[in-house]
Amino acid sequence: LANFVDSNAAVIGIMSVAFFGQGMVNLGWTLISDVAPKQMIGLTGGVFNFCANLAGIVTPLVVGFVVGATGSFYGALAYIATLGLVGAAAYVFIVGEVKRVEIDA
Repeated sequence: LANFVDSNAAVIGIMSVAFFGQGMVNLGWTLISDVAPKQMIGLTGGVFNFCANLAGIVTPLVVGFVVGATGSFYGALAYIATLGLVGAAAYVFIVGEVKRVEIDA
């Protein structure tokens, strides 16, 4: 959205919301600590880190390919926005009730 406004104040407002959203990403760790079985908190955290780091590898590659193919960042920004919306929808519609998973050892 910041690309489509001319006002500096609007850009600051939009980017403030975006950075707030980035800060909210750390809430994933609280969710992990609330739902992971006590015996598997380390493994669960490791898988969580793997997924986050995999996204950190794939996303720059996709952005580079999109920009290289189109010469524009519009498609890359749409990709990032779509991932954000999918992630938010996953928290709202897929996660459900937050309670610890119990496993029989």
